Amino acid sequence: MNDKKNVVELKNVVKNYQQGAVEVPALRGLNLNVKEGEFTAICGPSGSGKTTALNLIGALDEPTNGNVILEGTDLSTLNRSKLSIIRRDRIGFVFQAYNLVPVLTAYENAEIVLALQGVKASERKERVESLLKEVGLDGMEDRRPDQLSGGQQQRVAIARAIASDPAVVLADEPTANVDSETAEKILEIMLKLNQEREATFIFSTHDPRVMERARRIVRLVDGQVQSDEVRN
Repeated sequence: MNDKKNVVELKNVVKNYQQGAVEVPALRGLNLNVKEGEFTAICGPSGSGKTTALNLIGALDEPTNGNVILEGTDLSTLNRSKLSIIRRDRIGFVFQAYNLVPVLTAYENAEIVLALQGVKASERKERVESLLKEVGLDGMEDRRPDQLSGGQQQRVAIARAIASDPAVVLADEPTANVDSETAEKILEIMLKLNQEREATFIFSTHDPRVMERARRIVRLVDGQVQSDEVRN
């Protein structure tokens, strides 16, 4: 993977949160590069900074100090409008709470980013139907989230995250709200998308099942990298 480009670069990233009069450090000079096509898990105990790191990469938050660079662009140089376009077009999100729109069907939820991008209806249909089939939801296109199990909702979220062919998919504890068997299936789907579409995945997790499948494990402790292990 050495010949691949960096999709994400974190350079000396510091993030402090204000709790009343107290400043609480979440990241303390974090340095991390992630290349195209990686399947990387950021793990560590609660409070280690893994979700904070994902939120900064996803332009959902900004660092107190340091640089967050996505595809060569320093996010701190962009205004809100440009950041919102980056989030829409270049970053896929999979949250532990699914974050689907309750009144939309599985198809409409998976299609939403493409519709916002102005992709033609015929192309959206082809892409979304193919993706829903890939994630095992063939025949469930018309069901709303309340008609789907937790695992099925997470599959819709994965289809939505990958639909616009983003630079990186950020998955924050994606297996936290599903049972073991469903977690295994969801991880297999993501691994398949990684291998077949070369989609770049970054997880924040403390789930051993995610860590077993990850090809790189970055362990954070107190907002810094404690270890960084790459597997063949």
